[in-house]
Order: sequence, then C-alpha cells, then structure tokens
Amino acid sequence: MALRVVGLMSGTSHDGIDAAVVDLEAHGDTLYVTVLGHLSEAYPPDLRAAIARTLPPAPATALDWCRLDTGIGQAFAAVARRAVEELGGGRADLVVSHGQTLFHWVEGGAVRGTLQVGQPAWVAEATGLPVVSDLRSRDVAAGGQGAPLVALFDVLWLRGRPGRPVALNLGGIANITAGVEGTFPVAYDTGPANALLDAAVVHLSAGTEAFDADGARAARGRVDEALLAELLADPYYARPAPKSTGKEWFNAAYLERVWRGHAHLGGDDVLATLSALTARTVADEARRHGATEVVASGGGVRNPTLWRDLARELGDVGLTRASDRGLADQAKEAVAFAVLGWLTWAGHPASLPSATGARGPRLLGSITPGDGPLRLPGSPGSGTAPTRLVLAGA
Repeated sequence: MALRVVGLMSGTSHDGIDAAVVDLEAHGDTLYVTVLGHLSEAYPPDLRAAIARTLPPAPATALDWCRLDTGIGQAFAAVARRAVEELGGGRADLVVSHGQTLFHWVEGGAVRGTLQVGQPAWVAEATGLPVVSDLRSRDVAAGGQGAPLVALFDVLWLRGRPGRPVALNLGGIANITAGVEGTFPVAYDTGPANALLDAAVVHLSAGTEAFDADGARAARGRVDEALLAELLADPYYARPAPKSTGKEWFNAAYLERVWRGHAHLGGDDVLATLSALTARTVADEARRHGATEVVASGGGVRNPTLWRDLARELGDVGLTRASDRGLADQAKEAVAFAVLGWLTWAGHPASLPSATGARGPRLLGSITPGDGPLRLPGSPGSGTAPTRLVLAGA
C-alpha cells in the first residue's frame, strides 16, 4: 500500500518553502514514486528579512533563534497544511520537514554540527500528522558531513542510465552526485551557486532586489579574469571530498572582502564573473568524474546566463534539466526529502557514507508524533531496502 508523504524543503537561498506530495510504494528492491503535485510559497517579507539578519556573519541572540524557530515552523506548518489540502486531496500519512539551515559548522574540513530550524511541533499540530525532521544531524554525529543528503535519492533515481550521469543542484550552494553507476558514489558541495550572485544584487540594489532576474545584469557584464582567478584560489575548491559548505563561508562579507580589491569593476562585471565562477567550479568537478551527462535542478536552472555559462564550460558533456527526466526542477529536493523520510519511517538507512564520509549508513531524523500514537510499519528494517527508484510517468 502506498504511503502518502509531504516533503518540505527550504534551501540556502532562504527565499521560501517548496512542498511536494508524493505517493511511495515499494515492490521488492524498487521504490515507485508518484508525484501528485508540488508548490512553492515565498517566506513572508518580514520573516525572510529576519532570516537574512541572523545569517552569518551577523550576530544573533537566543531570542532571535527562538523567534526564527517558531516563525519558520509556523510557515512550514501553513505550507504543509496547504499541500495536504490542495495536492493530497485532503489526505496524507507523513510529513518530512527539512527546515531552514541557519548554520553549518565546519572546522578543518570536518563538520562539527549543523542547525536547521523550524520547530516540527507546529507542523504536527497544524496537520495532525507525524513529522520526520532534523535529518542531517545523525550523519554528522556519525562523522559525516550531513550533506548533500540528496545523494541517495540521486543514486536510486539515475542508476541504470547510460554513461556516467551526474546530478547537479543549483541552490544557494551547488552540489553534485557522481559515480551513481558504481559501488561507492560520491556527492559534495562544489561551491557557491546563487549565494554570491544574490549577495551582490542585494548590495548593488541597496536591498531592493534579492536576485538577478533572468540573469540580465550578468548578461550585460564581462568576466574579469583577475577577479575570477582570485575567487578560484579559495582553498575550498582544492579540498578533497567529502566536503560541504554554506553561507557561513560564501556570504556577503566574503564577497565584500574580495570585491574590495577590485573596486574599479562595475556591478554587472562582478555578476558576470560570479556566474563564470559557478560554471567553472561545477564543470571542473563534473569532468573530474568523467560525466557524460549533467542533470540539473534547483533555482539556478532558471537563470539563463548561468545556464549558458555552464553549458559552455561543460562543452560536449550533455546538460539537461531534472524536468527533462520527469521531475520538476523546483520540486526535486522536496521529493528527495519525502523519499528520505519514507526510508526512516520504513526503518531503512537513508545516508550514503561514501558521499558524506560517515562511519556507516544511519537512520536519519527525529519523529514528532501527530494526533494519534505512532504506528511504524513493522519492525525496524522490515522489508527490502530499495536499490532503484522509478518515477511514475517519467
């Protein structure tokens, strides 16, 4: 019998919440996924501003954290309830809530902790459903990076495709999953995608704009090779995988420090150079793994300039969208977390140690009960853990 799951996701761009309602049913080693629908809802302006004020390197108080945990939890709750009613026909069995990442604590290449806020009790109270949340922390506790967790979804989804497909997500940070055809797939953050581009636009517009709409400003600019070389010299790019990063490193203050040495450049030239940076760093890593195809998703696929730059850097490596493979670009991560939560609910590990560097596979997340008592589906690990995933209609 299919389990109807609501997946909720907000990425490092912290612009809003993506939701997907998915029917999941396992037969043998195959997990069949039917996406009933997806929606996106922007954060209320005051909440998004509060998130921006709290992100590093800004100082924050315990009151700030508490207000955000509550406010984001309530926002996730409202989106979950809307998704159940509008996409799930008024019915669902489980909610999986990623929450909003506010800090990813990395020292010396090792992740010491990770913080996603958005109190799941609000989601459980609003929907009456059990909620799987805080999916990254267990992998971190096992010595892993806690990211990118979507690697297991990518492997189940792309395994069996011809050649060497590489999955790419272009959010605030770019990450790839490679080696899906082998025994030990890898996944890691390649560097910034939209994070520095958005920070530059906020600076240039004095906060009146949040992103470069349609990549128009970057398209008008010219890549400055000196600035690009300085950006590429950041030690993160040379660090071996597994590795992960976020806005605690690639943020407005980082951009300001670099930009200060190139003050003669116009804003459009800086944006063109930042777009080239993402394209170069992603393409370098895709080629490192012998990619024959890159399947991209996330907000960055809607930026024509970034897409053009990436296609040029990849050369004869095919560049396609997740939507070309039957999965809406903006829905992919919400669907992926619905699958990860289903695995937890079914008693199966949902982490991929070869990607995160953890000591072994782990059951992920914490479960907040809904209105009724928890009734997990049998003993832990019952049934067969899926080794492949099939999207209905794809």
